[in-house]
Amino acid sequence: MTGTPAVRRVQSDSPWEETMGFARAVEVGDRVLVSGTMPLVKGVLQGEGDPYLQAKAAFANAFAALEPLGLGAADVVRTRMYITHARDVDAAGRAHKELFDDIRPATSLVVVSGFVDSRVLVEVEVEAVRPVARPDGRHAEEPSGDTP
Repeated sequence: MTGTPAVRRVQSDSPWEETMGFARAVEVGDRVLVSGTMPLVKGVLQGEGDPYLQAKAAFANAFAALEPLGLGAADVVRTRMYITHARDVDAAGRAHKELFDDIRPATSLVVVSGFVDSRVLVEVEVEAVRPVARPDGRHAEEPSGDTP
């Protein structure tokens, strides 16, 4: 029987984390979940009025939450993008493609009625998985060199 995996949490400078009692990212086992992340840097909205720039900034914040855990964009297996206007699908999608075209995570894009800050047009979530090492020291996605 195995024990419960350790849980690690990453906090950011978001005042909402303290007010609402949540972590920016939570790692349990090989999986890391990054909370809804807005395009704010030190409380200042990035790309006001521009959903493309907001998506890029929000994903940059999500990647920053992965860094202390030794992960990055290449480890992302799932994204969720929330936008406030259907007209912004192409702009948010373009930002996503630039960041993830080679990675191809599972993704969802959802139109919502709004965010706590009405200037925010895009919020994102990401899920990442830590590559699992096999007994031979290679990562699961690396060939073993054995022939079938």
